[in-house]
Amino acid sequence: MPIRVLVGYDGSPAASAAITAAAELFPQAKAWIAHLWTPPFADDAIRRRLWTGAAQIDDFVAAVEREGGREAARIAGIGVTLAHAAGWDAEPLVSQTYAGEGLQLAELAEQHDADLVLVGSRGLGGARAVLGSVSDTVVHAATRPVLVVPHPLLSAEYAALAGGPVLVGYDGSPGAQVAVTAAARLFPTRRLLAVAVDDGPAPAAPPAGAVELIRLPGRPGVQGRTVGGALADCARDRSAAVLAVGSRGRSAVREILLGSVAMATLHRAHRPVLVAHGT
Repeated sequence: MPIRVLVGYDGSPAASAAITAAAELFPQAKAWIAHLWTPPFADDAIRRRLWTGAAQIDDFVAAVEREGGREAARIAGIGVTLAHAAGWDAEPLVSQTYAGEGLQLAELAEQHDADLVLVGSRGLGGARAVLGSVSDTVVHAATRPVLVVPHPLLSAEYAALAGGPVLVGYDGSPGAQVAVTAAARLFPTRRLLAVAVDDGPAPAAPPAGAVELIRLPGRPGVQGRTVGGALADCARDRSAAVLAVGSRGRSAVREILLGSVAMATLHRAHRPVLVAHGT
């Protein structure tokens, strides 16, 4: 059975590039191209034109709904065209939501029993890492694995997608085991490498499903940031296709402000990051 992917698509270059990259990882997939239709439900240029020609407010609201819906369907259709060109069986999914795009994507993934949520990211560093983004919110809210594809990918990073190994951050914890299990299920034909950063007790052997346990020396600094940086560097050195990490919880404020290995890896890795969720 092909992988079922719920794609968050907003028409941006990052979202389009995420589809292209994910098609290298999953050459055949069933995809829902989800475009979230949010307030004010039409862009400024459309609303200005409609306001000028509106006889009364009810006519204006109805016109915004009509034209905004048409534009939302058009954007979703572009995503479907890209997915079809990449070899996916895709269909549009337009959803009207009043707030919380990340939360809505997580809910849609549940409704459609998706194996994976796919989102693109224009970068999560600096202030945006603290304030959050749609990709941040999806990572925290989803119960399904989330694949975040950074934009842009360099040539070597893109080339690694076709046949590179999958690296999994592993410390022997239940959350790390969840990441190993998810990576093995989603990438059954890839070499799976477990990576332990020796900042504490290290696992004695690779987990079931991984072919090798790579040990990295610990680094001084805040644990989540240093471990995330070490994992990102190892993924680069090993030409990994994907870097997978586990998440122990879904408290957005706590994880973004205090830091965690999962969030630090997202902010530092210049290749797709798979976040698998524990309880």
